Amino acid sequence: MKKVDFSAQVTNKLAKSVLRSLGRITLAVVLPLFFSSSSCANQKLSNVGLKKAETQLSGLRDVATKLNKIPRSTNPDKSVKWIEEPYDWTEGFWSGTCWMMYDFSKDKKWKDAAIESQKIFLEHKNLTNDHDLGFIFNNSYGLAYKITGDNQYKQVLIDAANSLITRFNPKVGCIQSWDVTDNWQSLRGWKFPVIVDNLMNLEMLFEVSKLTGDNKYREIAITHANTTLKNHFRPDASSYHVVDYDPETGAVLKRVTAQGYANESAWARGQAWALYGYTMCYRYTNDKKYLDFAQRVATFILNHPNYPADGVPYWDFNAPDIPNAIRDASSGAIMASAFLELCKYTDNKYLANAQHILKSLASDKYAAKPGENGNFILKQSVGSLPHGREVNVPLNYADYYFLEALTRLKEMNL
Repeated sequence: MKKVDFSAQVTNKLAKSVLRSLGRITLAVVLPLFFSSSSCANQKLSNVGLKKAETQLSGLRDVATKLNKIPRSTNPDKSVKWIEEPYDWTEGFWSGTCWMMYDFSKDKKWKDAAIESQKIFLEHKNLTNDHDLGFIFNNSYGLAYKITGDNQYKQVLIDAANSLITRFNPKVGCIQSWDVTDNWQSLRGWKFPVIVDNLMNLEMLFEVSKLTGDNKYREIAITHANTTLKNHFRPDASSYHVVDYDPETGAVLKRVTAQGYANESAWARGQAWALYGYTMCYRYTNDKKYLDFAQRVATFILNHPNYPADGVPYWDFNAPDIPNAIRDASSGAIMASAFLELCKYTDNKYLANAQHILKSLASDKYAAKPGENGNFILKQSVGSLPHGREVNVPLNYADYYFLEALTRLKEMNL
């Protein structure tokens, strides 16, 4: 990819994008000042962000290593909320964060922290009662394999993929997200729920097909992506959160939400998963329909009347209390990372949008001061507002995708 001049991007492309697509305030007001001080004005956005992230996260790393625990968020008293349950869909993000910090800094403390953290959930590679194995293992052991080339990590990915595909139903054409017995999902009468988030778990299947030469993983991933493309989206390319299927016939039974404002609303993180998921599917397949649809999702996001001027979305695009609704930094981070990959396939079309979100996330509004916020990077994320869980707090996956976006920006030499 050709080198892009940063100053020209900010002056021209970002200005045009913000003023044309948002059209509500001037560029001078929109842009945060975090990266504009005299001390870092001439430095690359990615390097400044990654260095600040390493400083902030090192305190969390030291405590997590001492306790041999995985950080997830913060408690009401601002203390670190550790993962205590035997299984948690977010348990792989901290290891992945440590691997990215190691890859950036080459400080062995990060490598050691990553290795010890991912040992905690290693045996979960054999679980077949949930769909989140891709989130857990691709973002931890998968990064470990890419960075170190150690074959022991490769085998873990293969084992996790074998567990994940047991949840694929060929009649439906999807991997089931949640089991529906003895839990809150069962109370809703669902039979075979599939959530838009599940697109993210397909990356591990694509990777394992490459690693093994066995196309069964790839074929399942493509079938799931196609079924979701057919049934999960409205005409404007916005996504439902949950589609419930009849496991015997594959018929769609319901289109509803679990974590959004309403069944017909556009839950922000769901739109982020869709943007990221179909961009990723194009990476592995070169199937233009995925690229075209990812851009349709991008258009929905960027042109939505409730898309905020700073690029960090409200927790739901249809939240009733906008403009006073809570923002979701995790959605913004996922979108920024997705836009940066989408740049590779669209002649940098979305570069200004990604940079704009990252600048906002790095501002004092969303980024914590050193030593605060439990030593997480980002503030103001939302886990599940309808469930009253993790509202306006840091989240380990928000930090993960923020770092992934900065890493991708660094690879673009920006």
